[in-house]
Amino acid sequence: MQFGHFDDSSKEYVITTPRTPLPWINYLGTQDFFSLISNTAGGYSFYKDAKLLRLTRYRYNNCPLDNGGRYYYIKDGNTVWNPGWQPTQTELDAYSCRHGLGYTVISGSKNKIEAELTAFVPVHDPCEINYLVIRNTGSSPRHLDIFSFVEFCLWNAADDSSNFQRNFSTGEVEVEGSTIYHKTEYRERRNHYAVYSVNKKIEGFDTSRDAFIGLYNGFSNPEAVLAGESRNSIAHGWAPVGSHHLKADLNPGEATSFIFVLGYCENPEDQKFEAPGIINKAPARRLLEKYQTDLQVKNALFELKHYWTGLLSSYTVETGDEKLDRLVNVWNQYQCMVTFNMSRSASYFESGLGRGMGFRDSCQDLLGFVHLIPSRARERILDIASTQFEDGSTYHQYQPLTKKGNADIGSGFNDDPLWLVASTAAYIRETGDFSILDEKCAFNSDPSKAVPLMEHLRRSIRFTRTHLGPHGLPQIGRADWNDCLNLNCFSTQPGESFQTFGPSEGPVAESVFIAAMFVKYGKEYAELCDALHLSEEASDIRKAVKEMNEAVQTSGWDGKWFVRAYDAYSRPVGSHVNDEGQIYIEPQGMCVMAGIGLDNGKAEEALKSVEERLDTHFGIVLLTPAYTSYHVELGEISSYPPGYKENAGIFCHNNPWIVCAETILGHGNRAFQVFRKTCPVYLEEISEIHRTEPYAYCQMVAGKDAPTFGEGKNSWLTGTAAWTFTAISQYILGIQPTLHGLKIDPCIPDTVEGYTVNRTFRNVRYHIRVENPSHVQKGVISVTVNGKLMEGNIIPPVTGKSEADVVVQMG
Repeated sequence: MQFGHFDDSSKEYVITTPRTPLPWINYLGTQDFFSLISNTAGGYSFYKDAKLLRLTRYRYNNCPLDNGGRYYYIKDGNTVWNPGWQPTQTELDAYSCRHGLGYTVISGSKNKIEAELTAFVPVHDPCEINYLVIRNTGSSPRHLDIFSFVEFCLWNAADDSSNFQRNFSTGEVEVEGSTIYHKTEYRERRNHYAVYSVNKKIEGFDTSRDAFIGLYNGFSNPEAVLAGESRNSIAHGWAPVGSHHLKADLNPGEATSFIFVLGYCENPEDQKFEAPGIINKAPARRLLEKYQTDLQVKNALFELKHYWTGLLSSYTVETGDEKLDRLVNVWNQYQCMVTFNMSRSASYFESGLGRGMGFRDSCQDLLGFVHLIPSRARERILDIASTQFEDGSTYHQYQPLTKKGNADIGSGFNDDPLWLVASTAAYIRETGDFSILDEKCAFNSDPSKAVPLMEHLRRSIRFTRTHLGPHGLPQIGRADWNDCLNLNCFSTQPGESFQTFGPSEGPVAESVFIAAMFVKYGKEYAELCDALHLSEEASDIRKAVKEMNEAVQTSGWDGKWFVRAYDAYSRPVGSHVNDEGQIYIEPQGMCVMAGIGLDNGKAEEALKSVEERLDTHFGIVLLTPAYTSYHVELGEISSYPPGYKENAGIFCHNNPWIVCAETILGHGNRAFQVFRKTCPVYLEEISEIHRTEPYAYCQMVAGKDAPTFGEGKNSWLTGTAAWTFTAISQYILGIQPTLHGLKIDPCIPDTVEGYTVNRTFRNVRYHIRVENPSHVQKGVISVTVNGKLMEGNIIPPVTGKSEADVVVQMG
């Protein structure tokens, strides 16, 4: 069952009913100001940091769903409705929501009145524009009342949702003409405030939620709207809101427009305050004057669309598969940019209160967007590196506003350091910019301890090498990629109390997954050393990589697949000797991607076991059999019911690792089969089962052991976006950036006769045509560049030209 359809010509997803299985959302914003908006206009806005600078409130886990957003109430006599259906839920005569790239258009009509709301964040300004057009399509004049509504958050979203004894006394607002200023915290010299304004003269306003809604009413039936007039309330403490009352008298066929601006304003650091609580309105006035006319708004929207068109032109394909083309050309890359901006901080499943930017998360997200904006990738790498500790370990998360590590979460996730190597190597392969390795980066955000980025990478590698367990495998610490596999948390003996041991205090758990990472990214680090003429260090690293490879094949091989880990008692996890959790997906994908077992059949055997034991109709589950009881020695992973999340759910993030692994073995048919199963565009027709957006990947799909097998959860902010784009663009379509040029190495289904890729690489536009007349799955017999036959399949960087024509013949 579908709830909408793709409009490929407009790069939009068109939702045709407000009653989607879950709120289907979009992200507005490209730089510092961001908003989440659902198909019924729910959501919230923030500046840079979803926790510390939240402009508007949002209620998770509420009933009805999706409570709170930017709402426009239209009062037509005794009928009150919203163009997005929520929150009045008045039945509409027509409805649609068009989610585009950085903008959303919600349209509704009732009793021959049409209303269209266009919401977007301009490319260069910290505000959300709501452009509301109302048209009379009937044959008689109409007299309408329009009420806008947003509910302000008291900036710190965590404090706002908990510290009521204080918050109920701190809300402050000011109204000047058609502009409402939310200035809570300005008295504390926080130097910022929010503004909510409309470009027309207003009939009235409200800034007190109690006055506007009423003490015992809800968003669906505000007292002021039902009465048809604002209360002109000024909030003092309690819950500050912003609401404008406007009138529209429309003749038949006539339309009118309103421009609402929700903006963030702050003064320069050196600018003095006039007095506590008195705001400097100059920044707001400068912002608002840019968006007073329809033409100004339309030009800003055009600029936004042009921005996304230019961005996504970096990598485009024509494959003959309509769904694959729309995924690669638009929605997957768009999601990669969103996850780069947000990490895992703010979605309809992440409240934005705690996580901030993930160290591992941001490094992986970079893999999917580095080709789009390399300069921002460079900036992000340097930010991430500066939160690292001197011994090479890292904070697991950091706050995007302060760039400080999150002490509440701390460190000890021992895969984190190696992801910095992965992201930096990917950036250099894409750009050829080795100068980033000379950039000074702090340790633990302390500028006095800054060293070149290359030293940070060196310490990442050294940390893994110096934290090995009894099998010669890396210590897992608190966890590796799977945060829920906590193998150093255990009872010392059956019946004894729960304890947690650090690596120097007691038994040590080990990770085969991190071992595989070390093999893969150790090789990439050695290549960087080669390029820098550090031959002795490169040789030393390759020796360590070889030893780790041997440790994996000796202690990490279970007979038919790779073991997942060893717990604190040195007992295998993910082995046939276990009653439950006998095989995990992660080491199978990463070990094969690292090249472990390619020469002795172990790689083939491992992937065969994945297909036979882990694969399902909706994707590959994380492990099997599912854990049916809680295991203290395994930690959080067994706290989930069978089939959900890490306990045998289909974790979409690591399904692409199997895709990549299958291509390394030349299995093009199998690789694409796995790729399709978790792809949202291929699941659109079963949206009543999948539930999450058909244009965005979700983190997890309920596995075969779950009562809701096939149900998607936690959409948008997931490493799935970056890894699936990497899998399709570099491993299946086979266009791979390397230190020495662009490598062409496709691995495709044998039914595919050919395809084209347009790919910008180091300022050159490559037009690549891949031909497969022999219908093979893998293998390149010739590469021609601008009519010249190349040796091998790596195209050295083209110089002196802005474009290159490439023909690749498989065979």
